[in-house]
Amino acid sequence: MDDDARKIRRPAPHDGCPVRQADDGTWQVTGYAQARAVLRGDGTVQAGLGVETVEKLPARVRRPVLYRDGPEHREHRRQTAKYFTPRRVDEHYRDLMAEVAERQLAKLRAVGEAPLPELSFGMAIEVASAIIGLTSSRPGIRGRLERFFPEKFGRPGLTSVHGLYWLVRQNVNWLRFYLADVRPAVRAHRREPRDDLIAHLIAEGCSDAEILGECLTFAAAGMVTTREFICVAAWHLFTDEALLERYRAADEPGRLAVLHEILRLEPVVAKLRRRTTAPLDLDGADGPVTVPAGALIDVYVDAANTDPSGVGAQPLAMCPGRAADGAALSFGDGPHRCPGSGIAVLETDVFLTRLFALDGVRMAATPRVTFANDIGGYEIRDLTVRLASAT
Repeated sequence: MDDDARKIRRPAPHDGCPVRQADDGTWQVTGYAQARAVLRGDGTVQAGLGVETVEKLPARVRRPVLYRDGPEHREHRRQTAKYFTPRRVDEHYRDLMAEVAERQLAKLRAVGEAPLPELSFGMAIEVASAIIGLTSSRPGIRGRLERFFPEKFGRPGLTSVHGLYWLVRQNVNWLRFYLADVRPAVRAHRREPRDDLIAHLIAEGCSDAEILGECLTFAAAGMVTTREFICVAAWHLFTDEALLERYRAADEPGRLAVLHEILRLEPVVAKLRRRTTAPLDLDGADGPVTVPAGALIDVYVDAANTDPSGVGAQPLAMCPGRAADGAALSFGDGPHRCPGSGIAVLETDVFLTRLFALDGVRMAATPRVTFANDIGGYEIRDLTVRLASAT
């Protein structure tokens, strides 16, 4: 067995069979080719991530792009693709990333130590806010987002005290985020048109409530996940001298290859759910398997990313520059593939190159990891970085 370079240890969903049906009727997919077929297939639609709740909204309310499929979804992605092109990122956001990284690391220099999740979250918030258009917020956006995406919370519903509390709490958080972040942004855009996501949504005739839904979707995708990736990438570099040496010595494409390989091994979102709208044929361990229409499929990204048939030999080892496509399926695939993947990796590189250029920077202790089981996600906490000058 090859060395396992992963920091995040999730339980394996089953015994390695690439496609199987669980006891609850849900289909589990762990093979690389099978996972890609599910994510790219025309006969599957988004499931999970609260889509069942969104489906209960009145028909006149436009759903956030995360919850749409088919021609409407494809057209939205086509129209907004310009905000995520490599050229636009390079011309509009690279300098911003550098400025934000310097501001965050100035806090570390001033005190000598700092929690990396807080620094990386500050980085992710400012960059994503600029891309979305949330640039007129009142002070305290970090706290509002932390309340929206807390480390621990219950399930929504009216069947328990905890569920009712969660429901009330999240409605209050929606209102706070709308009043302090979205409404000021929309008003500023109406006074002075701009070229960002909110401007596009206004031009499409979206209501403030619909813009709020899109902003929260992009906040989760562009802020929370990037914070975790910066932290896990730093953790790898702090604890692997050879990898850090390689990263420091490489040019930008070489550094990005290192980050892609870390993300392949440590996908921030490790479980994607789809529902079939037509029978779907997949290659099982003993021949073709047909998943019926209307079935729920859980795609285990972490398992697919370490399937040797898809990513090559020694799938658990850290091998930057593999023949596989970058971070494999860590950004999803098919119609719902993350549009901001290039932004997230470049942002991480801009931050980490500056962090590891600091004299004597080190990790103070092994961080704590918790899990968001619905999406197979992880949250890294208590990762303190310290400078040699700090006592």
